[in-house]
Amino acid sequence: MKIILIEDVQNLGYKDDVVEVKNGYGRNFLIPTKKAVLATESALKQLAEKQKQQAQKMAKIKADAEALKAAIEAAGELTITVKASEEGKVYGSVTNIQIAEALEAKGVTVERKTIATDNIKVLGQHTVVAKLHREVSAEIVVNVVAE
Repeated sequence: MKIILIEDVQNLGYKDDVVEVKNGYGRNFLIPTKKAVLATESALKQLAEKQKQQAQKMAKIKADAEALKAAIEAAGELTITVKASEEGKVYGSVTNIQIAEALEAKGVTVERKTIATDNIKVLGQHTVVAKLHREVSAEIVVNVVAE
């Protein structure tokens, strides 16, 4: 079944993308939760008109994402201090919230949900990715050290 996404859906697509999904996923989850609509002929025409109008806005948003990427790269390596065992395992884990707060301390504001981390559980240097825009992502180097 073809659907038009109303909002970004992780591992599926971005807002206003036309994607093909299985019937059950579309009917039972995406459409009832208002994450997508059926891709009918009239809905596709409305989408085309909407995309024409938003072309300039999207260029500005992408430029802002590029500027944010440059600011993240200029911030350099982040150091996060955590409690850890003698073997180097972290008590708990380092999450995207802590990474966002460390960036905030360096003067760069990033939404925590854009930072994709798999909850770092060992000391050392790790690289995480912040998806700032569908075409712009920034790598953040995080150095996790023991207290």
